[in-house]
Amino acid sequence: MKVGIDAIQFDVPKIYLPIDVLAQNRNIEPEKLTKGLGLQKMSFLDVNQDCITLGANAFYKLIQQENLNPSEISRIYVGTESSVDNSKPIASYILQLIEQKTGTNSFRNCDMVDFTFACIGAVDALQNCVDYIRLNPTKKAVVISTDNAKYDLNSTGEYTQGAGAIAMLITSNPSIISFSKKIGVSTSGVFDFFKPKIIIEKSKITKNPNNEEWFGVLESEITITKEQPVFDGQYSNTCYINRITEAYDHYKKESNQNTVIFNNWDLILMHLPYCFQGRRTFIEIFAKENQALLKQQEGETVKDKLRALSKSNEYLTLVNQKIKPSEIASGDVGNIYTGSIFLGFLSALYFYKKENLELKTKKAGFIAYGSGSKSKVFEGTIEKNWKDKIVKTELFETLELRTAIDFKTYEKLHKKELKSNVLNSSNEFVLDYIEKENPVLKGARFYKFV
Repeated sequence: MKVGIDAIQFDVPKIYLPIDVLAQNRNIEPEKLTKGLGLQKMSFLDVNQDCITLGANAFYKLIQQENLNPSEISRIYVGTESSVDNSKPIASYILQLIEQKTGTNSFRNCDMVDFTFACIGAVDALQNCVDYIRLNPTKKAVVISTDNAKYDLNSTGEYTQGAGAIAMLITSNPSIISFSKKIGVSTSGVFDFFKPKIIIEKSKITKNPNNEEWFGVLESEITITKEQPVFDGQYSNTCYINRITEAYDHYKKESNQNTVIFNNWDLILMHLPYCFQGRRTFIEIFAKENQALLKQQEGETVKDKLRALSKSNEYLTLVNQKIKPSEIASGDVGNIYTGSIFLGFLSALYFYKKENLELKTKKAGFIAYGSGSKSKVFEGTIEKNWKDKIVKTELFETLELRTAIDFKTYEKLHKKELKSNVLNSSNEFVLDYIEKENPVLKGARFYKFV
């Protein structure tokens, strides 16, 4: 029995910052970002948007596209690292929004939960739901990835920001792709990228040495959380390479394959924290599987030979054929954390559909990564009706309809200084208000469909 993705939809903010504008204002040579990293546009949340509205909008598009009845859906599992609550999951927030359109209690018998492991959380959610459908082939599940990739102003991660959500319908006998059962995994507990709770002595804020109540806080310490991560870019890149190569080797072992597995893949789909991350790191796996070719390259050190190999006709051919199609949307959206690998999947399939190229029965290799750190490698087979479902997403056309913002507006949005939206909202869920007074609802977030 085949199990996999039967339908897919997405949502991204309707505003973006052109990367060359960011580069000019940060005294960075624009071509370093556009040609060097593949970046073109950076999606950014408007005032009344967050990861909950993105996820709900993507899910609602999927419901409308597939004419789904809530009673058909047994699970809604969310992958995210952008939670707005330490207890209440994003999944339950999305439930509240969607039931505004589908009816109160319409998902009463649906299981929901969030999965958090940095950028690989949605892959964990996907594989959990795939296993569930294998055991319950008449059921349907939905996997939602939704994130806001935000970095500090003037940081080395600033140009890799982005925001977006992907919603996928998981069924037996899927229309788009069916997944194999074998999975390669590599995990290590590291601090390459994380979002800690920062502890500050309350007296440093209040300037009062006595532990007096401060906005309801009785403890002597204040806990601060930020959307922006603590990260070491170079170390994170090393962890990325180590995990994906180890997971790839583990997948070969688990699937009892001794040949070069990626030769069987027509698409290579990777987590893309920036557009060209996949092509820049897959060279490690390519070199390991092509030792003779690596030795032929010019250079005295392995690093020199790797650099030469990355510019070889053999590797560039692989990149253009198997990786580049997944980069198109990434360059126009930016990093969306848990949804990055699935945006790449959607991008590649939409590209093939627009070019009227066939992928039926072809294999796609997925190489996922999440900081902290973990990688998973698995593969799927493209099904015969993939074009009919992919064309409904209108991916490239939707991305073209977005509005560019100037640098001043971007910085005000980043600092949360704007009080009104950049654009008027239409036919989407938006954040209405956050309760500030009611003691039993303080901090609760309320949304509406406009």
